[in-house]
Amino acid sequence: MIGTDLSAAPGRRGYRRTPPLPARPVLSAPGVAAAEPAPGRAHPLLSAGLTFVVPLFFLLAFGAGGAETSLRVLAPLTTFALPAIAMIAFWWEDWPGSSLRAGWAGLTDTLLIAVAAVVLTIAGQAVVASADVRALFDPDPGAGHVATFPHTMPLAAGAFTAMLQLTMVSEGWPLRGLGRVRSGVAALVVSWTAGVLAYLALVGVHDEPTAMPGGLRDLGGPVSPGAYGAWLTAVGVWQLVFFLALRGWPFSTIRRRGPRLLAGNAVVIACGWTTYLILRHTLGWTPNRVLAVCGCVVAAVLVVAMLFEAWPWIRLLSPLPGRTCVLISALAVAGLLYGGLSAYARQVEWVHAAPDDWVGYAALNALGMSVILHVAVWKRWPLATGTRGRRPQ
Repeated sequence: MIGTDLSAAPGRRGYRRTPPLPARPVLSAPGVAAAEPAPGRAHPLLSAGLTFVVPLFFLLAFGAGGAETSLRVLAPLTTFALPAIAMIAFWWEDWPGSSLRAGWAGLTDTLLIAVAAVVLTIAGQAVVASADVRALFDPDPGAGHVATFPHTMPLAAGAFTAMLQLTMVSEGWPLRGLGRVRSGVAALVVSWTAGVLAYLALVGVHDEPTAMPGGLRDLGGPVSPGAYGAWLTAVGVWQLVFFLALRGWPFSTIRRRGPRLLAGNAVVIACGWTTYLILRHTLGWTPNRVLAVCGCVVAAVLVVAMLFEAWPWIRLLSPLPGRTCVLISALAVAGLLYGGLSAYARQVEWVHAAPDDWVGYAALNALGMSVILHVAVWKRWPLATGTRGRRPQ
């Protein structure tokens, strides 16, 4: 997924003709060469990338009228948009924008993502309660309406986690054999189907059953929405740790595809489950706290390994020590990110949400989505225009 070069080179369509996992660079954005900094100078894309990511972060985190309103309105929309972003960036190779000039390409894909976000959110409403356009952009839709936050969030998170598992951990197999466009559509359908089935089977015990709004379906599943979302975020941490920070290691050492995919899927899910159990039951964290902390780790891995392209470790150290330093750097950034975001959130007067709800949204959606859009959809345009260099091996 995120940051991984899962698409084949131009003219190489279909899973069967993509290079094997170890041969695909995963720290650069698809199709973007990593610029080589001059000796003694910082990587030119570090500060440049922040000029795009930071304003977009503030727009998503506060742009709907403050922290809480942005959380309640934009969190569902942006979460439902994430599978569409993965489809366009890592399955469609940025088509249809790739057929246009730079700038127009990113704008076209972004508009398509915005439309997909609205359509998929409405579809999510229909699964959770009923389609309700009024509740789509209104944080307080009133009696008889089900607010999209937090009620549609477990479904949206489940669909995106399934998309990442299919795209990153399973290497797109077997759908990439369908060709670029059809494989992306198939991946979106499969991930959404998996997300809906998991939601219907697992989610149903609500944290405050007496406060359930009319029209919200309680299917009687064994897992509360908050616990389900926290577990999915823990799985997301390990998806990015193994397949972005560590660039597929240790699974890339397994040459046969079947055992490699089986091992990758089993280990990622087991590590995510173990992480959730430790944080939730051993440390006693609330599901909101688990989601917020894991969300900060996800965002930090994206910043260090995708936005900054693992600089400077990728140039200074051999592969395995370099990847380990990337992971350590990401954990340090995650700590700073959680500390800063939670310090701000504790100063806000919350009415319908909690500070950790916003911290998780600000990290995962506002920051993480900004990095993905800048690097994987916009291809760093216009900041990387004209840059040339070799991609990290």
